[in-house]
Amino acid sequence: MVDTAQRPATLPTPEAPETSGDTGPITLNSDLAAAQVDVAALGRQLLGTWADVRIKAREVTARPDMQRIEGLSMHDHRLRVLEQLKVLAANGHVHRAFPKHLGGSDDHGGNIAGFEELVIADPSLQIKGGVQWGLFGAAVLHLGTKPHHDKYLPGIMDLSVPGAFAMTEIGHGSDVASIGTTATFDPDTDEFVINTPFRAAWKDYLGNAAKDGIAAVLFAQLITQGVQHGVHAFYLPIRDENNDFLPGIGGEDDGLKGGLNGIDNGRLHFTNVRIPRENLLNRYGDVAADGTYSSSISSPGRRFFTMLGTLVQGRVSLDGAATAASALALTIAITYGSQRRQFTAGDAEEEVILDYQRHQRRLFPRLATTYAQTFAHDEFLVKFDEVFSGKADTDDDRQDLETLAAALKPLSTWHALDTLQEAREACGGAGFLAENRLVGLRADLDVYATFEGDNNVLLQLVAKRLLTDYSRKFASADAGALARYVVQQAAGRAYHGSGLRTLAQTVTDFGSTARSVGALRDTNVQRELLTDRVETMIGEVAGHLRSANKMPKKQAAALFNSHQNELIEAAKAHAELLQWEAFTRALETTVDPGTKRVLTWLRDLFGLGLVEKNLAWYLIHGRLSSQRALSVTAYIDRLIARIRPHAQDLVDAFGYSQEHLRATISSGIERERQDEARDYYREQRASGQAPAPEKPAKPAKPAKK
Repeated sequence: MVDTAQRPATLPTPEAPETSGDTGPITLNSDLAAAQVDVAALGRQLLGTWADVRIKAREVTARPDMQRIEGLSMHDHRLRVLEQLKVLAANGHVHRAFPKHLGGSDDHGGNIAGFEELVIADPSLQIKGGVQWGLFGAAVLHLGTKPHHDKYLPGIMDLSVPGAFAMTEIGHGSDVASIGTTATFDPDTDEFVINTPFRAAWKDYLGNAAKDGIAAVLFAQLITQGVQHGVHAFYLPIRDENNDFLPGIGGEDDGLKGGLNGIDNGRLHFTNVRIPRENLLNRYGDVAADGTYSSSISSPGRRFFTMLGTLVQGRVSLDGAATAASALALTIAITYGSQRRQFTAGDAEEEVILDYQRHQRRLFPRLATTYAQTFAHDEFLVKFDEVFSGKADTDDDRQDLETLAAALKPLSTWHALDTLQEAREACGGAGFLAENRLVGLRADLDVYATFEGDNNVLLQLVAKRLLTDYSRKFASADAGALARYVVQQAAGRAYHGSGLRTLAQTVTDFGSTARSVGALRDTNVQRELLTDRVETMIGEVAGHLRSANKMPKKQAAALFNSHQNELIEAAKAHAELLQWEAFTRALETTVDPGTKRVLTWLRDLFGLGLVEKNLAWYLIHGRLSSQRALSVTAYIDRLIARIRPHAQDLVDAFGYSQEHLRATISSGIERERQDEARDYYREQRASGQAPAPEKPAKPAKPAKK
């Protein structure tokens, strides 16, 4: 990566010590002298637990034949992505999660790590591969039993059986429990009869459904002996050897979309389609030949959530892919900003636009968030691997994983869209050119915010979990006890399984802006500020909802709805805290002193950025004085200035070469243009041929004696 920003040849003079007055500029401790980033070591740290898998995946994404070509028609884009999937199937890149006896390696974490890197080549490739092996194949693997594995997985793995994941319906997206498609058992023929009884029950937005899929895992309401046992999964052939729909099956192409047009999304409907009883994927529920239903999980609700929990890997991979896209966008934008020059500051040389504070304010907080997400995602992936490998596979472990997925996926996908847009604008008109990738990535990732669970719905699930943990803690407490809990901010408060930290004390106000800055740099103070907000928000809502369990169902639902926005905001705050904690733990494992210092500034920028974003809450709730609130923004500005000399190193550490970026403006061409312009004007001035300005510069004032 090329960087024209000036870097000091020697360490700069340390800043003056802190002052104790309430006015004047804020200065920071002299021990925070200049640092240097060990880019190679930091890059390895960012690669995470499955670093070698990611490196191999990046070798694939650097191949021209595996990359997106801008401007392809929808038809040609689909054909290209299908051919790329065949390459992945042939080299085994996508088989890590499957059983060893079928040619896999039972490596669930490594599988996701490799998958999410495909977003750098083409998001359509990542998502279509995810449909085939991460949804269709994973449903057979996790919801079926060994006979299903041996019969269906080989064709899924080698792509001889492309398939769809037929869960979503037009009438019920996130509310899977209410889908309308039915699978009614007929004991006379030992078959299930599949029907979509009305238009809103059509399956829609299904990858591989419009063109390539010849089978599907279908989710339907299982009915036997007149009793509905909830949503179950079935293996269902949908097309014959000529790629025509089988009898009773129909469908449509969703057509051109806002992005991801390398995927053949479509809709399916069924009329009296019969499949053998054995096609029920029966790990969690089965039907005998006489129609008797049985399940190892007696509670229908718990059974439903257990089944869906086995498919959480889609959210895991989206979290990682969105984070990778953010890293790529920032690499392009910061590289360009380090080279692009515009406007002068009183001399003949134009300024590098990344030297402007506003430009730094636009990009550096997003860089800090991307680092936080990178570290949080690796911990998330480790947790996923532990659960799916069986190392930590209790009900509590699975619930924690599902809650973590529902917390992190919304933040990372929203952040990717925000970062791609800001990076686009930060690159000006050049960012709008398709050749620089930002607009294409922004279009492709748009839908990440609503598939594999709408982000707001997922955060509501997180909020309900937090409320459940809270109610367990205070199940027998009266209203007075709850009020005292919130007001006193008592010590020892932690939610089981939710990752929240204990709040040891309230934050005191030292009165001085400079001294307040010193407090804000303290890790425990940042933790207290972030934790306090989450716990207080949950406590307040819990107090409002305490009477809901004594109300009629409709009235209780109305009460919950009246506090839905507060709950979702609390869940977001919780997820942000998890990311901050992951960043802090990553700091503890960073060995190189210079790198650790710069990462500490970046972590502080992330944490205090969250406080700044919610200053109104902290002021209203009396957690910060106005003096300290002012110091938050002042310190953030100082942190941003400190990070500036290291910005290029921090994005270079993401490890994306130009073969991955494939953006002209990050290739060094901008530096060449700027150098050419500077040389031209320099030579013109030296030769005396430069035209005189209409308004000469004012002579410098003589120095005062």
